[in-house]
Amino acid sequence: MQSMNMDKLQSDRLKHFPNVNSLLKISLGLILFTIIATALVYAETISVDVEGTSYDVDYTATGMTLNSIEADVAFTSLIISVDVPASTGVLDITFERSFFDSTFDGLDEDFFVLVDQDEGTFTETETTTQSRTLSIDLPTGTEEIEIIGSSFGESILISTADPNEAADKAAADKAAADKAAADKAAADKAAADKAAADKAAADKAAADKAAADKAAADKAAADKAAADKAAADKAAADKAAADLIPKTQCGPGTILKDGACVLDERCGPGTILKDGACVLDSTPKPSETSTQGVGKQMVISVIAAFIIAGTIGLILALISKASKSND
Repeated sequence: MQSMNMDKLQSDRLKHFPNVNSLLKISLGLILFTIIATALVYAETISVDVEGTSYDVDYTATGMTLNSIEADVAFTSLIISVDVPASTGVLDITFERSFFDSTFDGLDEDFFVLVDQDEGTFTETETTTQSRTLSIDLPTGTEEIEIIGSSFGESILISTADPNEAADKAAADKAAADKAAADKAAADKAAADKAAADKAAADKAAADKAAADKAAADKAAADKAAADKAAADKAAADKAAADLIPKTQCGPGTILKDGACVLDERCGPGTILKDGACVLDSTPKPSETSTQGVGKQMVISVIAAFIIAGTIGLILALISKASKSND
């Protein structure tokens, strides 16, 4: 029972999906719509008037806009006005051989393309017996394209132009374009050489500055090292001198003189140095002797006075006692 319910549920789900035929029809419709939309958007046609005859030119513009196209019969060229606003553009353009072609002695020759008067970059993407298709690369800002061929068709050629003149004109235009390309290459080379020279000069200046900075830094380091060494040497000398002081103490009977211990020739108290020997100092000192004498005399006088006074006092006491005894 449960299996039957699951089969029924799956069958109901499959009913909501389109079948294979429907999917195939939808895919074909999308492909057809894409082809039609592409043709409508990119494939365009513009008319060109050549000596009163109008020709249709098919082209495809990518990243650009084609404004107008004119024929210069005298120079066998087409002048195309374009706008390339923001990025590199590509113009694919097809020429019917009965309208515009480039041949020499019955063989196909390359068209010559100028983009704003400079030689342009292009490729011939398709060549048939009826037409030729060119794909031209256009840089940003391009305003004019000139395509140079050899003829505008037999009917126009017979009535309006000399084939030799057209060939000469094409050769002259090619020579002018070659000269412009050569001049541009020379200018580009000169600019590249100048840029290389400027870079070499800048590199040399930078290297010289780096060398000068290094030399200055090395000199500063050397000066600092020399100053540090001088300071260290002075400190070492001062320490050596300080260490030397205790070692120059002299023993008994000697004195330090001029950094060496010599015999102490000085004499003691009451003696003087005479003829290299210490002798008794016989020089009188009156002032000191007089003072000492006066002092001794005063002591003796005071003692004598005490003795005399004591004696007198004793005699008076004895007399007084004797008098009292008689009474």
